[in-house]
Amino acid sequence: MFSHSKKTDTLKLTTLFAAIGMVGMASAPAHAADDCIARGDLDQIYCDMDGDLVADAPAADQLVDPDTLVFAYTPVEDPAVYADIWNPFLEHLEKVTGKDVHFFAVQSNSAEVEAMRSGRLHVAGFSTGPTPFAVNLAGAVPFALMGADDGRFGYTLQLYTRTDSGIDTVADLKGKRVAHTSPTSNSGNLAPRALLPGQGIVPEQDYEVVYSGSHDQSILGVVAGDYDAAPVASEVVERMAQRDLYDPKEVKIIYESKPFPTTSFNYAHNLKPELVEKIKEAFFTFDMKGTALGEEFKGVSKFLPITYQDDWAVIREIQAANGVKYTPDNLK
Repeated sequence: MFSHSKKTDTLKLTTLFAAIGMVGMASAPAHAADDCIARGDLDQIYCDMDGDLVADAPAADQLVDPDTLVFAYTPVEDPAVYADIWNPFLEHLEKVTGKDVHFFAVQSNSAEVEAMRSGRLHVAGFSTGPTPFAVNLAGAVPFALMGADDGRFGYTLQLYTRTDSGIDTVADLKGKRVAHTSPTSNSGNLAPRALLPGQGIVPEQDYEVVYSGSHDQSILGVVAGDYDAAPVASEVVERMAQRDLYDPKEVKIIYESKPFPTTSFNYAHNLKPELVEKIKEAFFTFDMKGTALGEEFKGVSKFLPITYQDDWAVIREIQAANGVKYTPDNLK
């Protein structure tokens, strides 16, 4: 079981990973054949002969079946809180797979991608924007995301400012100081760069861009008056409001996009097929209702099957519009 003692193991694991740090993406073992003729945007150690845009499984003798599965969820403001929230699901994952499961509290998108690439991470939730980096640099295979019973899923870019800021429209951002989250974030950076010019404002040209580091820090910075405005993911801000981390009355939305896909859940491409099927079974048979996970993520009740090729097409389009290249330097 994923018990309190395992939380201690999690802390040890997190400390170990932090000590290792970004050891260099070139250090990952090569799985793809040297004569691979189709890989698209994938790193040279991967191959994509079936054209689904994700790494093919390696040869049978390079497949792995670890005794312990390491699971990570995208970087958040308080990783310890999320270790507790994920407990019910991780217990279910252990039961279905027959494996021990450890929760890895990641500190950055770069560390999470590197952990999977180097074989230290087997199942992971990657934020919307970093997902293509995980696919192309780490051999991540997206297969699920959180959704509602009726199959709906997604979140929006919401552009917040203080209620008393005097900023009422996107055009009012001219000359202001606006917090973007991180370079690889979809709603926190890439989407506003692609979408706001259509609203008459060009980031960095018409307003100063300051990177806050996370959606949480962006909205809290707006509340505190450190930033004039901030584009953030609607799902993150909603969860913060539920935990009373800020007063929604102090801020207002001046722009909202159409929906994007949420955090993708992935398995490492080199896991044995039998284990992959068990992992999928665990996700698709887990009922969030009445669990800490269901309480944290309002409006969703289960994991829905997705494909990277179809469901991340809009994100790849936004990233292409921003000239994004899937390299380690662009991820940092």
